[in-house]
Amino acid sequence: MASSVSRLLFVGNSFTFRHDLPGLMAQMAPQSIESQMIVAGGASLRLHLNSGAVQTALAEKWDIVILQEQSTLPIKNTKRFHENVREMQELISETGAQTALYQTWARQNAPATQDTLNIAYENIGREIGALLIPVGAAWQAALAVQNDLPLYDSDGSHPSPLGSYLAACVFVAKLWQKDARGLLVPEALKIEESHAALVRDAAWQALQI
Repeated sequence: MASSVSRLLFVGNSFTFRHDLPGLMAQMAPQSIESQMIVAGGASLRLHLNSGAVQTALAEKWDIVILQEQSTLPIKNTKRFHENVREMQELISETGAQTALYQTWARQNAPATQDTLNIAYENIGREIGALLIPVGAAWQAALAVQNDLPLYDSDGSHPSPLGSYLAACVFVAKLWQKDARGLLVPEALKIEESHAALVRDAAWQALQI
């Protein structure tokens, strides 16, 4: 992605706003960025389409619009997920912005569903020509190295500070073509350096595929 990326619109739910993912990215990116979030707890892309908030926000100029679907919908109903993305893409393409897909992670008690999530995001991303941000694949790679790595919050669904750091590493490395292994750790996250190094490696690995 070009280094001129500076304005990002996020559409999603708590997987985006937990630990302020855009704010983490702003601390780690190689340039100043502006961002806006259209988010609600548990929200699907369909909910945001129906609310009209996305249509309003797209009246402004954005470099990239990042779509994050409700975390289990791509597993339970891939067809509906793809329909939601296609409808979003129609709106985004009219503005000249690039669409990016925030591939999320499986629930802690259902790790086998990660492959389904990955494929669902990869297929629709390929179809519409979107940027794929493979956070789920990086999450999977990190847990393959250390299966008790504390990526999850206590609910087994939401990201811990380390999980959100992993997501930020994948985003920054993908959008600004940075080597994830060299990214800094925002001090407020208070995560162990050994854990941070592991997730940076996992982010780098996911982006080589």
